[in-house]
Amino acid sequence: MNTKHVEGKEERKQLKRAARKKAAPKAKRASGVARGSAKKKIRPAAKGQRKR
Repeated sequence: MNTKHVEGKEERKQLKRAARKKAAPKAKRASGVARGSAKKKIRPAAKGQRKR
């Protein structure tokens, strides 16, 4: 939803709420999928010598 052209905060809020209401419901997470599966993974730090 693009609200760039909208001036007031309250008006923008109303538009966004209306858009959320109109939008199709999000699909539920499947039972076999981990909760944080979409999270960005971090590289494991090297063991041994300290970094700092």
